[in-house]
Amino acid sequence: MTKLQVDQCRLSFDVEGPQEAPPLLLLNSLGTTTDLWKQQVDQLTPLFRVIRCDTRGHGLSDSPPGPYTLERLGRDALAVLAAANAPRAHVCGISLGGMVALWLAANAQERVDRVIAANTGATIGTPSFWNQRIAAVQASGLSGMTDTLTKRWFTDRFCQTDPVIVGQFRSMLSACTVEGYAGCCAALRDANLNDALARIAAPVLVINGANDEATPPEAGNLVQTRVGGARVVTLEAAHLSNVEQAGAFNATILSFLTNSH
Repeated sequence: MTKLQVDQCRLSFDVEGPQEAPPLLLLNSLGTTTDLWKQQVDQLTPLFRVIRCDTRGHGLSDSPPGPYTLERLGRDALAVLAAANAPRAHVCGISLGGMVALWLAANAQERVDRVIAANTGATIGTPSFWNQRIAAVQASGLSGMTDTLTKRWFTDRFCQTDPVIVGQFRSMLSACTVEGYAGCCAALRDANLNDALARIAAPVLVINGANDEATPPEAGNLVQTRVGGARVVTLEAAHLSNVEQAGAFNATILSFLTNSH
């Protein structure tokens, strides 16, 4: 892991894959770390220089006092790309990471090649929803919320068939700091990409989860209709489609990233 100082925050990131391969930046969902992508890395590193970073407030990155903004997280991502010597990269993000990927495509077009926006939307939730989440986390911490939150991440069937993986994600979530988690909740509360989507010129693939309650398919479909030429694929999964349907997710993104457009 490499540490980078950005806006009084140390960000942790790592780079794997051939030096000469096209860079691919992976951006995490709320409450997860770079381990979110464990089932993708082996498939991606033969073809790409894979850059994974912990969002501020998560994992090995610092948790400065919030609130954070989507722009701040986007500028963090740009700083990581610069530190990784990647002037231009593909970007793949899930949920909050998907919103950051779309922000980059709209606001830093020269830095972005192709974009995968998974389990995300132009907005996620409502301000009152996020204010309640922030208040609950600040009052009681994250440990009491892991059951509720992981049930939004995965279908009941996956929870029954893959309890070890679900347990790993419970631990990932429990390890988040209150400050970092709440700071990113505020970024989601205030983020609205509805006007920005029309500025995106990069090829975009939207991935939905058919059983995703946090970002239902209609949220991803709205992104697809507002980004010129965007494609959409829906997988049989809840919110973390790259985990629950890793094989289908990997095949889908590899096809999108390697085929000519």
